[in-house]
Amino acid sequence: MEKIYSKIEPNTLLHLIYRVSEIEGRTNISPDNEFLQLASLKMKKGTTFKAHKHIIHEKTTNIAQESWLVIKGSVKCIFYDLDDTIIAEPILYPGDISMTFRGGHNYLILEDDTIVYEYKTGPYLGIEFDKTFINQQ
Repeated sequence: MEKIYSKIEPNTLLHLIYRVSEIEGRTNISPDNEFLQLASLKMKKGTTFKAHKHIIHEKTTNIAQESWLVIKGSVKCIFYDLDDTIIAEPILYPGDISMTFRGGHNYLILEDDTIVYEYKTGPYLGIEFDKTFINQQ
């Protein structure tokens, strides 16, 4: 797992990369204090769980957090620090995932017919409440 911390605020986790090759057993990938939660599970045939449903809790989030899971192809991530400077540019391959908790991001698709699942915290209230754009030079 690659954790990318701010150079401006060194204790602030901005981005995270998790590779499909790292999956073994159960791993809680995102820190417990983040709104966007992710775990990986590598399981044997016949594994099951107790049937369940989740408890409704009143939660407040003040930032949209986003994750990309590459299904097919490859994607270059461009990750930004809190001051909008580029901090890392990892490449994702099938099965790899990125998570952005804070800071900015952009993506460059490197192959035709690349397929990605995008996950974000919600509810989605429209672009004017969701993002501001970074002035790219």
